Amino acid sequence: QVQLVESGGGLVEAGGSLRLSCVASGTIISIHSMGWYRQAPGKQRELVARGTNAGETNYADSVKGRFTITRDNGKNTVYLQMNSLSPVDTAVYYCQANISPVVGAWNNYWGQGTQVTVSS
Repeated sequence: QVQLVESGGGLVEAGGSLRLSCVASGTIISIHSMGWYRQAPGKQRELVARGTNAGETNYADSVKGRFTITRDNGKNTVYLQMNSLSPVDTAVYYCQANISPVVGAWNNYWGQGTQVTVSS
């Protein structure tokens, strides 16, 4: 069983910073990619940032230059450093990973989500 556990959300004033963390645990053969999505009230879940084990990263246009995704492959952990936060960044942030739990199989897993609230 694979689990993703997020931490680091909270309340911050506009212009502030937060750092989210997500640790993958359980039976893991390999991790192809780890990333972050977010969902604001009344909106669809959207990709924020994603990184592959080949070192490729991609970001939503709205966060480029403000957010940075990094991975610690040895710890099966992904981080999202969020700077210059604004109220429009308020959402539940979800960790997502593409993981092989057994040889030959790949599944997408999701964390439970962590709330990020940015006050104006």
